[in-house]
Amino acid sequence: MCGIVGLFLKQPRLEPDLGALLSEMLDIMCDRGPDSAGFAVYGAGTPGFVKLTLRGPAGTDFAALGAAIGHRVTPRDTHAVLSVPAAEEIAVRAALTRLTPEVRVVGAGNRMELYKEVGLPADVAKRFDLKGFHATHAIGHTRMATESAVTTNGAHPFTTGRDQCLVHNGSLSNHASLRRELKREGLTFETENDSEVAAAYLTARMKHGDNLSDALLHSLQDLDGFYTFVTGAENSFGVLRDPISCKPAVMAETERYVAFGSEYRALVNLPGIKQARVWEPQPATPYFWERAA
Repeated sequence: MCGIVGLFLKQPRLEPDLGALLSEMLDIMCDRGPDSAGFAVYGAGTPGFVKLTLRGPAGTDFAALGAAIGHRVTPRDTHAVLSVPAAEEIAVRAALTRLTPEVRVVGAGNRMELYKEVGLPADVAKRFDLKGFHATHAIGHTRMATESAVTTNGAHPFTTGRDQCLVHNGSLSNHASLRRELKREGLTFETENDSEVAAAYLTARMKHGDNLSDALLHSLQDLDGFYTFVTGAENSFGVLRDPISCKPAVMAETERYVAFGSEYRALVNLPGIKQARVWEPQPATPYFWERAA
């Protein structure tokens, strides 16, 4: 049992409040997943630059690391964001590996920042100051580990592509065979978590030319098991449940936003929720929203 939340804003006026809204949604889902939590937030990006989200051991001197590689780093607890010219990304990644091999790149994109840690979701949100984020959309997850250890690596979201990430509630039965196929396509994996395989599958589809909506649609043919996915990309947000849909899910939409929660109580404090259209997403039906780039 895990909790999923997501919020996609249609209008800019709520963007300063997105972090605070998502933080409350994660807190409410704490009892569905008290082991660890994480979130991916899509804030402002700079054309020609890529944000690298870093994670290091407690006490990592990110400022010194930034000085050593010649770029400013913005720390947030055990994570930090390094913004570099896209043309320098490969060189910067190599420098990070050489200078501090214990610091890992856990997310990359023009707009995406990704944070996750072990602990109660409310505490994780506070550690990373989620309430202070100004963004257009975000997804989050609260985890109750049932098939693997409670580790930061096992926490969601999972990302295997630029500005692309996924949170998942459920279990895939064919993740091992699919992992082998994706490895042959050149994708790499850091955990045994089936959710990382789902994220890699979407990445592979998008590399083949699918947009996020098409990738979700194709997954119905190739992924076996029971699952609810909430996905994020640079300018889009998607939801998909498997054909049986035994995992709980509810959505709400107003002229200002689209929201997802594993349970309705995750949405009750959103502005204008009493006037929202609220529904349970249908089985095997991709839901997709996109903003102008």
